[in-house]
Amino acid sequence: MKILVIQQKMIGDVLASSIICNNLKIIYPESQVDYLIYPFTSPVVENNLNIDNLILFKDDYRKSKFAFFKFLLKIKKERYDLVIDAYGKTESNLITLFSGSKKKIGIYKKYSHFIYTDTIKELSQPSTNAGLALENRLLLLSDFNDNKKQLDIKPKIFLTSDEIENGKQILEKNNIDFSNKIYMIGVLGSGKNKTYPFPYMAKVLDAIVAETNATLLFNYMPSQKEEAQTIYNLCLPETQLKIKIDLMLRNIREFLSVTYHCNALIGNEGGAVNMAKALDKPTFTIFSTWIIKEAWNSFENETTTVSVHLKDYKPELYGKKTAKEMKNEALNLYEKFTPDLILPILKKYIKSN
Repeated sequence: MKILVIQQKMIGDVLASSIICNNLKIIYPESQVDYLIYPFTSPVVENNLNIDNLILFKDDYRKSKFAFFKFLLKIKKERYDLVIDAYGKTESNLITLFSGSKKKIGIYKKYSHFIYTDTIKELSQPSTNAGLALENRLLLLSDFNDNKKQLDIKPKIFLTSDEIENGKQILEKNNIDFSNKIYMIGVLGSGKNKTYPFPYMAKVLDAIVAETNATLLFNYMPSQKEEAQTIYNLCLPETQLKIKIDLMLRNIREFLSVTYHCNALIGNEGGAVNMAKALDKPTFTIFSTWIIKEAWNSFENETTTVSVHLKDYKPELYGKKTAKEMKNEALNLYEKFTPDLILPILKKYIKSN
């Protein structure tokens, strides 16, 4: 069987939907599983033996209708037996439609359900600690596991032994003391409405160092250098001494190889957290004030995997508003998400991680 799985969008989404590929190989060991993703997300699925081919959706296909049409024809020529669309937006709708596959699985939406031979309706509440994002993806396979094989809902990242050794060498070259705890810090989110306020983050980092004397590795994009420096400047002098702000990793695979050697990842919710979880590293996640925690707080266990959300402390601020409605209020809500709410749980967490 020849299968195409589609998941455009960000790193966390691509990593989450990789469980579809992993489990297809459990159900159909002899199948060919191709994965259609954006090029910049490919590092999180490198070396995954459950994926036979990566189909990269290039920027050209978004900028040029002609280039996109040629891409659609290329997909059609592959003659896939099954297409699973985990993205469910216009681009993936069209790819699915033009594929010519007899079996097309997708997420039920009023405006696009006719494209698919089968659709699933997403859950609104999680039934396990895997979280909604992963549970809904596994639902896309519900028609196929007739033999009731044990499926694996946890995403995985596959590092080579050379990459693991390289991560260790990077830390050694930067004079990192392995006798103390090492925390990777997701110091910035992907945007302002996904980033814990700078003065609050500085207080969180001060508390971590005061409690543990740990080394803190700042994770941020090169374009965020100035913002990371601002947070560094807001920290106490003794905290600054423990921060490695200039440990610039060249790519996502280097980030993964270094994170592998850290005691935990602590910081803003996003792709870095999901990657750390896929490496089986402990995580402490500060959720954006508008993101639905139940979707992405996967495998929370109150010990190694912990997250905090303003709604946990002040549910009266939310009522029955949707995430889309809350997004416009994100920055105002962040002001109410003060460090004193987070620190008691964080201090308990870092004592054991």
